[in-house]
Amino acid sequence: MSKEIELPLQFAPTLVAWQRRHGRHSLPWQNTRDPYRVWLSEIMLQQTQVTTVLGYYQRFLQRFPTVSGLGAATLDEVLAMWAGLGYYSRARNLHACAQAVREQHGGAFPRTAAALQELPGIGRSTAAAIAAFCFAERVAILDGNVKRVLTRLLAFDGDMASSAQEKKLWGLATELLPQSQDMVAYTQGVMDLGSGVCTPRAPQCLLCPVSELCRGREQGEPTKFPVKTKKLKRSQRENWWLWLEHEGQVLLQQRPAKGVWAGLWSLPLFDDEAALQAAAQGLDLGQGPGQGLETMPRIQHALTHFDWTLHTQRAELQRRPADAQFHGQWVARERLADYALPAPLKKMIQA
Repeated sequence: MSKEIELPLQFAPTLVAWQRRHGRHSLPWQNTRDPYRVWLSEIMLQQTQVTTVLGYYQRFLQRFPTVSGLGAATLDEVLAMWAGLGYYSRARNLHACAQAVREQHGGAFPRTAAALQELPGIGRSTAAAIAAFCFAERVAILDGNVKRVLTRLLAFDGDMASSAQEKKLWGLATELLPQSQDMVAYTQGVMDLGSGVCTPRAPQCLLCPVSELCRGREQGEPTKFPVKTKKLKRSQRENWWLWLEHEGQVLLQQRPAKGVWAGLWSLPLFDDEAALQAAAQGLDLGQGPGQGLETMPRIQHALTHFDWTLHTQRAELQRRPADAQFHGQWVARERLADYALPAPLKKMIQA
């Protein structure tokens, strides 16, 4: 992309006026300048729909009303509250960030985007959102929704898979900013536009307040923006769970600190059915009708990079196994919800 881009000077004032009249104003993390609440919402909203976040956000604040309280909690407590929201690295970074704010900043968030970006798990766009909403700093955000709005507005055909082109868009986003007194309305407005009007596949150009300024619409193909040549390749994965139960208690094992479901509690997981069957040979399953392994419904679970098929075999044990591969915690069924469980396991338990 070599051509110079002429910026539409009326974009910011038009967007600010529209947001004040027609934008969202009633979300629970709006109308506040508390950086803890804004930060929490920004992290939860990464790759998660607003409707899903609403309940989690309220429950999280009830359990951890302050950033210092969140920092003082254990990671297991945080993961248990997060369970079901997915992308669990966000929860681990959330906890690490809260600890840093509590221990290094006396429980108060830094007041600039540059300083906020030094905290664990806070990237450039999230730092800018906190600084703009809470401290009216004149700084641009550039999450997925905003990239879509601005690349369509400007007919920006640089490849977003290129760091150089993304850097160029950051510069243009900064040039488009209004004066600092309008930063809250502007920042919320560009988010609202991306989430409700300038949608990925069916942009509502007739309802868009800046349609007359939009070069993507003018060219007749706004959905070709943003341009990104690097496509996500999905793979398939298949594993087997072993549900072991003894006298009303279920065996849970904590996942490693890295990888899928890091730090969560899960049933013993096997690479294939043969490995599960081999492990089950030494279990005391009892004799007679109703004993042995019971096949439970298969689960299909979609993650960012792959589709996961999970099979589950359940066994009622006469006694707990002594085998080291079955180390873990035996948890009463009624207390399973207190643990940070992967979403598909949580659904299976509640079924």
